Amino acid sequence: MFSLPLRDGAHLGPLEVWHAEEFAGHMDRAREHIRPWVGPTFVTDDVDGARATLERYAERQAGDGARLYGIWRDGVLVGGVMFTDFQAAFGLCEVGCWLEPSAEGHGLVTQACGALLDWAFTSRGLHRAEWHCRADNERSSAVAERLGMTLEGVRREAWPYEGVRYDKQLWAVLAPEWRALGH
Repeated sequence: MFSLPLRDGAHLGPLEVWHAEEFAGHMDRAREHIRPWVGPTFVTDDVDGARATLERYAERQAGDGARLYGIWRDGVLVGGVMFTDFQAAFGLCEVGCWLEPSAEGHGLVTQACGALLDWAFTSRGLHRAEWHCRADNERSSAVAERLGMTLEGVRREAWPYEGVRYDKQLWAVLAPEWRALGH
């Protein structure tokens, strides 16, 4: 296993099936905070649901697809980042994130997503990375902007949540742009 140090005593590492109980506990702390912003299949309510989510990502990673990483701060899982989509053959990926409230405002997501983008562009040779978020999620849009992404468009009413349809932003950065930013 690897562990990549982040700021403020935090680190990034693989979030795997054997973390199911820890992930379920984290979801108890984060669930209502992240529910409006992440896909409904990601937000779990118990250990079995947490295990199913982790197994789904493990299967996708085994096929060189999506990947899931946790952010631990002082030994406690407080959030994570992921490749929600990873298509090496097409040279593209989509990056996503989530955090529980106690971990917000420390730059952990920006730093962790930067590590994922470095790996995707440098080690894997991908050409394009995307970031999708609800248009009213200002924190998420700010991360995309800090990562040097460009807002390419808005998909109108593409995000259903509790009977309301929200606009969805599409941000992206290309490998040459990432390198030009000094990464």
